Amino acid sequence: MREQLNIEVRPERDRTVLALHGELDLLAAPRLQSELESDAVDAAAILVLDLDDVQFMDSAGLRVVLAAHERKVERGQRVVVTLGSPQVQRLLSLAGVSGHLHTIASADAALV
Repeated sequence: MREQLNIEVRPERDRTVLALHGELDLLAAPRLQSELESDAVDAAAILVLDLDDVQFMDSAGLRVVLAAHERKVERGQRVVVTLGSPQVQRLLSLAGVSGHLHTIASADAALV
């Protein structure tokens, strides 16, 4: 059975965390895209995409993450992502983008 994507938005003092739970695939990518364009996310100085509980990500999900990263950085926001599951880490590595994204160990990690 397919794990539907759930997105938890947590505004915090110095960042907004989008904690993703489930599968970030072709069907779920538009939902994340919509959330990334929300006022709460646009207002954040730092956006943390917490991928730790993403069991599966495909190229559609990766495209949304990369496009959001580019857009947010152009607007002056800082974007960081958690390392994610082994499957997510492998996808980022195979796509050659793991060095392009600023990664942190967890959503609560200190940002430097």
